Amino acid sequence: MTTRARRGFARFRIAGAVVLALAAAGTGVRVMAAQTDPTAAQGAPPVPSLTWSDCQDGFECANAAVPVDYREPQGRTMTLAVIRKKAADPAQRKGTLFLQPGGPGNSGVDFVRGNYASLPAALRDSFDVFGYDVRGVGRSSAVQCWDDQRYTQAVTQAKGAPGPDAFEPAVRQAADFDQACEDNAGDLLPYVGTEYVARDIDLLRQALGEDQLTYYGRSFGTYIGTVYAALFPERVRALALDGAYDPVHYADRPYAYDRPQYLALDGAMGRFLDWCAADPATCGFGDGDPRAAFEKLKSDLDADPVPTANGGQANGYTLVYRLMFNINEGKVIWPSLGEALRKAQQRDNTSFLLRPPSPASFDFLGPNVVVECVDKDYPSDPALLKRNVTAFAEAAPLLGPAMAYGPPTYDHQHATACAQWTGERVSRYDGSFGAEGSAPILVLGTTGDPDTPYQDAVALSRELDNASLLTFKAEGHTAFGRSACATDAVTAYLVDLKVPARGTTCADETQPPSSTPTVAPPGTTLGELRNGVSDRLDHLGVLR
Repeated sequence: MTTRARRGFARFRIAGAVVLALAAAGTGVRVMAAQTDPTAAQGAPPVPSLTWSDCQDGFECANAAVPVDYREPQGRTMTLAVIRKKAADPAQRKGTLFLQPGGPGNSGVDFVRGNYASLPAALRDSFDVFGYDVRGVGRSSAVQCWDDQRYTQAVTQAKGAPGPDAFEPAVRQAADFDQACEDNAGDLLPYVGTEYVARDIDLLRQALGEDQLTYYGRSFGTYIGTVYAALFPERVRALALDGAYDPVHYADRPYAYDRPQYLALDGAMGRFLDWCAADPATCGFGDGDPRAAFEKLKSDLDADPVPTANGGQANGYTLVYRLMFNINEGKVIWPSLGEALRKAQQRDNTSFLLRPPSPASFDFLGPNVVVECVDKDYPSDPALLKRNVTAFAEAAPLLGPAMAYGPPTYDHQHATACAQWTGERVSRYDGSFGAEGSAPILVLGTTGDPDTPYQDAVALSRELDNASLLTFKAEGHTAFGRSACATDAVTAYLVDLKVPARGTTCADETQPPSSTPTVAPPGTTLGELRNGVSDRLDHLGVLR
């Protein structure tokens, strides 16, 4: 055990001994103080002045100065990187469309630049398309905890099928991560929570001259949009929230949020393996028992990792990590997953499932953990942590154990770090999520979503005072760009404020092709197939 880990775990035990019973119980009781603007006593923060310059391909870039701490709105500032592309048809221009990627940790600048061409023409004609890197991410003072060498060590030593004694090492490793956050980004950590992100958006809205906000957010971007609506309901023109979070569970009852996410991910993987069993000729993996073959593959790779082209190694954890993200593409990628698993069995390191997380991945993963540790109110009870993490791993046997006991990376691996988090959470949103008095808000949920379970979208649509739910019956993460039906509905809503009828359901998911595609098929960009590997740069599907 390292000195850092000892210090972190000691603090954890002390905190667990004195934690309030209410927090340990995870009751979800909310306080309302955060709905009072922290800037009220000291005046409003200055609206940023944006000086635009060309940044290639018709995009313009600028920097925006916003308060580090909204309790001191006239105090120190930090710089946010922003990007826009003006409306293609000025005569049809209705305003500015904010695009917010998932994460937390994805670059909004890259999201706009990488997805602009895929947007429906009606959106490109009607809006200046705008994005930015949120505080603590990308070009906006990115937080760093572990450096690349330490992250590489952690993911290389992780297991796809960890043993029965994996919990305590996972806790010690998470304490080491937390200490690295304090050492390397301590001054910024209290201020990267989502309430401050939402307040930044309102300043950017004013800087762009917009009276109200028009917004599309996917995955974690739905939580940002939800908090914005809660803080500023009268400033909402249109919010499309795709792949929605249950905000109450996310912020106040994180174990209740985590369990469905484990089950959704494992459920999606299970349905893929069932398809492999039913269509072995197309899948090509499993030799008649794909579940058993998958369990054996994880263990084999753990015992004897595959050397990679750059001198690293791919193990069972590598396999699980890549599946966690690639399963998001839905059924259209299933033949490609089958081929990649077969290559992994053959120890062929050209399989995109045998690409270990890279430094580009770490740039996403570090902020992903930090933001959620600031946002989410995990009880600091060690016994409660162990009981929940162990139960989640058991309930999701295909991918869950690697996630539960792995190093702090993506959503499923946050509990061990966040339950030990000792930093301030001044930027955590702690108010009601109802957004009473807002314009109609569109929530989208995908029934087989492995990342944001469908029931979260249902819960958000009920939590909001004025929301409509659109259901996409499909596998995969989010709906816009993957369903022509959903894409048309979102476009009509954002452009003309046409809210889909209650109970609207789309069922036009692209089905698995009869063989592994060599080019991106309809409904997906298949970024990992076209570019070798995606380091979690968010993308919208491309409908062809």
